[in-house]
Amino acid sequence: MNENKTNINWYPGHMAKTKREISEKLNLIDVVYEVIDARMPLSSKIVDIDDLIKDKPRILVMTKYDLCDEIETGKFVKYYEEQGYKVITCDLMGNNNSSVKKLVDMTQDIMKEINKKRAEKGMKPRAGRVLIVGIPNAGKSTLINRLVGKKVAGVGNTPGFTKSLSWIRINKDLELLDSPGILWPKFEDQEVAHILASLSSIKEEILNIDDIACFILRKLFELYPEKLEERYGIVELDEDLIEAYDLIAARRGALGRGGVADYEKVSNIIVKDLKNGYFGKITFDRLK
Repeated sequence: MNENKTNINWYPGHMAKTKREISEKLNLIDVVYEVIDARMPLSSKIVDIDDLIKDKPRILVMTKYDLCDEIETGKFVKYYEEQGYKVITCDLMGNNNSSVKKLVDMTQDIMKEINKKRAEKGMKPRAGRVLIVGIPNAGKSTLINRLVGKKVAGVGNTPGFTKSLSWIRINKDLELLDSPGILWPKFEDQEVAHILASLSSIKEEILNIDDIACFILRKLFELYPEKLEERYGIVELDEDLIEAYDLIAARRGALGRGGVADYEKVSNIIVKDLKNGYFGKITFDRLK
């Protein structure tokens, strides 16, 4: 049960096309919503985002806040605010719209300044144009639907659901340019690649599912050993994870002929348990 140590290269054509189209439309944009996943507030940040959006006013939107370890993610909120970011945390699945209202209010404050400068040049005020950008499956479409108040953007459980740039009118004062999820051409850092794969931002076909499952077990044992014990009864991890896999197989009925553990089934169980939130609130990134 050893993880693959080779460099991971993955850069679908639509991502390169998205970057090119964003660059072409950037002069139309007033504000950028940079969407990151609160469970991986470092790994889910597009590495070359500053090159892409230049000096446009930006709001960092941390989605899936209801699923994260609030103590650990809170350290990132403070860190980014100290870097000069405007940061908003969002629970997009609950009924509380306060964070979405705060986002709209913050955007309108930025637009007041922009429209003030337009007025000084003799130009009429106009609706704010917001680019929404982030990695695959970061919660962009869900955020748009909450902003509009109804379902206008498709939402999928798999990365790569949105395929092209599209304008969406929120209200008379706000228009959004939705974009497909963006990743970068090469993952030099295996940790980042595996965190993205574990939390569904890289398609599972890109990395072997055994690699992902082994990474999840090791990461949980490192950061949240009590959750592994609660879910699987694991209190120690052997180096090759065979004993851990055998224990999970026995507890979850993932056995083949003769009562032998079906390791492929076990890997799928581990990955799905994380995806379905059975380990509770977790954050896989840590500030160095």
